[in-house]
Order: sequence, then C-alpha cells, then structure tokens
Amino acid sequence: MGRTIAITNQKGGVGKTTTAINLSAALAEAGQRVLLIDFDPQGNTGSGLGAEIKKGNTVYDLICGNAEFKDCVIRESVENLDLIPSDMNLAGAEAEFQDIEHMESKLSEAIKGEKDNYDYIIIDCPPSLSVLTINALTASDTAIIPIQCEYYALEGLNQVLKTIYLVRKKLNPKLRVEGVLFTMYDSRTNLSEQVVETVRENLRESIYDTVIPRNIKLAEAPSHGLPINIYDTRSTGAESYRLLAAEIMSKESDL
Repeated sequence: MGRTIAITNQKGGVGKTTTAINLSAALAEAGQRVLLIDFDPQGNTGSGLGAEIKKGNTVYDLICGNAEFKDCVIRESVENLDLIPSDMNLAGAEAEFQDIEHMESKLSEAIKGEKDNYDYIIIDCPPSLSVLTINALTASDTAIIPIQCEYYALEGLNQVLKTIYLVRKKLNPKLRVEGVLFTMYDSRTNLSEQVVETVRENLRESIYDTVIPRNIKLAEAPSHGLPINIYDTRSTGAESYRLLAAEIMSKESDL
C-alpha cells in the first residue's frame, strides 16, 4: 500500500509547493510510482508541472463526488508521476463542507481505493490550517514540514505541530511527523547556519539531513512547467531533491 505524505506549513513562501513538485519528481525518477495531489486552491502544483487542466476534472470534483478518480488524474507530465490538479473551486469547499458529516475525511475516502496503485502519494497542502489541511492530514500517514532558513523560521511551527497532534488524537491515530525540512538555505550567510543549528537544538521532531539551497534554476523551473530534475538535471536544486527522496525512501524500514 502506498505511503501518503502531506507537505504542510501554514506560512506561505517556505518552499512547500516547490518541495511537493520536486520531491515527487525525484521519487518518480528513482522508479517509484507517485501520485501528487494539489490540495491548494491556487493550483500552482499543476502549473509547475505544465499540466493541462480540464474543467470539471480537479481534486475539488473528486472530493465532491462530481468526477471519478480516473477522470481527474493527469498522467502525461512526468514518467511514473500522476497528478490530480486543483483550481479555485477548491476554495469554496470549506464552506460547502460545513454541514457535511465526516467532512474531514473527504479526501481520505476519495483516494483510499487507489493506494495500492502507488508507492507514494504526496499532498501539497494550502498555506493555512483550514478544513482542507485537516482533510490532507487525515488522509496521510506522515507529514513533512518545510521551514525557510530565516529569522522567523520557528514562528508558527508549534501551531503546525499542535494541529498534527490534534488530528492524530481525534481523527488519524497513525499520523506522525515524518520530518522538518530546511529550505532556501544560503551558505553565504551566517543566518542560515544559525537557524539550522537553533532548530536542531530546540526541536524534538525528526529533521532531515538534506537541506534545500537557494537556487536560481530551482526558482526558474516552474515557469517552464518542469520539475528541477528535468529542467536542469545537474543543478544543486536537482541534486538536493534527489538526496531528499533517497532519505525518505531509506526511512521505509523505520515505519
């Protein structure tokens, strides 16, 4: 059965979607069967992979029962990587779910019959601790929390952790924090190193050895609709996400 991982942080601009796209592509490159679910109404995951999104065939339509799983999956973007895209219709789902019983399990129910078809299911969460994020965490086995190497790196991190623990307690007992991922690391500054050291000293959660650097090619890739391992396969960004994928795959024995 596939392992489902939510990429979550309520702060924007921490490399969440970049990680979702490029981790998925790196896992696919390594021969893993991957499903990437864009659960952010902004829909940046789909555009970052150059996907052609058809109206009425998004994750919103899937969780609302308006379309079947097979009709929502886009398979032509990257070898071994399937995508379920999103659009702004998903923004209205939170209000629509208010009067629905078990609203926090809509995504879990929608994908449970497909888990055997994938090695990994990666969910790109919205930058908020909303009903959508609760849905993603309820559907997941683990969560990766990207945090930017900046002065306010720890700001809000405790709230993310509290949300994860709450979901574990009330909705999804198997959920755990897979790891904290440092992003936008700049080796030219002392600040990045200080942030990494401070978090390592004060956070009891697992922290990835892999650190994602600031990289021009990594920033350029989405505008070309390509993951970094295809856009510039030899870039430091591509190598970093390959290392992250290898680190995640190596954890299988610990689960």
